[in-house]
Amino acid sequence: MNIETEFYLKQLENWPKTGQHILAHYDDETIMVYQAYRSSIGNFALKKGYFGGDFKYTRMSWIKPNFLWMMYRSGWGTKAGQEMILAIRLRRQFFDNLLSLAIPSSYSNRMKETPASWKEKIKRSSVRLQWDPDHNPIGEKVERRAIQLGLRDNALKSYGKKEVLEIINMSDFVAEQRENQKYFDKLVIPRERVYLPDN
Repeated sequence: MNIETEFYLKQLENWPKTGQHILAHYDDETIMVYQAYRSSIGNFALKKGYFGGDFKYTRMSWIKPNFLWMMYRSGWGTKAGQEMILAIRLRRQFFDNLLSLAIPSSYSNRMKETPASWKEKIKRSSVRLQWDPDHNPIGEKVERRAIQLGLRDNALKSYGKKEVLEIINMSDFVAEQRENQKYFDKLVIPRERVYLPDN
């Protein structure tokens, strides 16, 4: 598995405790996002290097750069239809472009626009943004918020068919670390830091 890992507790010391932050595994050029699928979709993607087969381009698909958020969502790879955990390496430029196009999935009074204009943007946008409560390894909510991006239409087609640099099957790693999720001093996860987009 070509992903640098580190003990969870060591990383926890350096992560923000509160606020909205993109925690991600990244380098100068690329960033990793995670998705969970049933084996037919996962195996196709691993074999072909893109998403196809049973993958539905007519639905919104959510990508998550935060590993533990993906573990919470998938029950550490135990929920039906989410048994195969994939890490997808993307160019940072593409990910940053998705962020720039993203429209929040719910309206807030803090937005500098009217509810009507937000609704119109939601209809037209191919990228949605959600800040959800982040979770610790055993699924407890923490104060920090984690990001996920919902992709559809052209954004999803670009992601699924053109922009993938690498797809890694993390299912065995997830199964191994699932045994450690209650033992924080033993748990190892992908090394994640606060990510700041270039634009």
